[in-house]
Amino acid sequence: MTVRTCLPWPDKRLRTKAEKVSEITDEIRAIWDDMIDTMEAMPGVGLAAPQIGVMLRLAVVDGSTQRGKAVRLANPEILHSSVELREHDEASPNLPGVSAKVKRPRAVTVRFLNEQGMIDRRDFVGIEATSVQHQIDHLNGRMYFDRLSKVKRDMLLRKAKKQG
Repeated sequence: MTVRTCLPWPDKRLRTKAEKVSEITDEIRAIWDDMIDTMEAMPGVGLAAPQIGVMLRLAVVDGSTQRGKAVRLANPEILHSSVELREHDEASPNLPGVSAKVKRPRAVTVRFLNEQGMIDRRDFVGIEATSVQHQIDHLNGRMYFDRLSKVKRDMLLRKAKKQG
């Protein structure tokens, strides 16, 4: 079990778009394992590789109540989003101690490479839909607070700075 350290905001890698994964190798599977260990240690419902300084389009999501049901995604891409939105309190281990309510589509259909290296499609609903969208934002160099108004974002970053 390896729990990795999450990069502290404002590390520039958190603003950098991650590289596509060309194939699923044992090295990629090992990164996913570390990401799941790190996510469980937080505890959280998802983690993207750039959050731990690995600049690859890898994410893990586990919104199950019993845990141990993490979905491993490489190159995740949203194919369809529901019109209905869901508000959820989002946070990040890269900027601990603060959170904000963010509205995102309640359900999404995502295409990704799975553990076997096969193209997969999956519907995510509720907390897992929120998490997978949050992780894809990380893969694109965005943070959840980028979805807030400038006033709310500035307040959140000031609050985080005071705590740090």
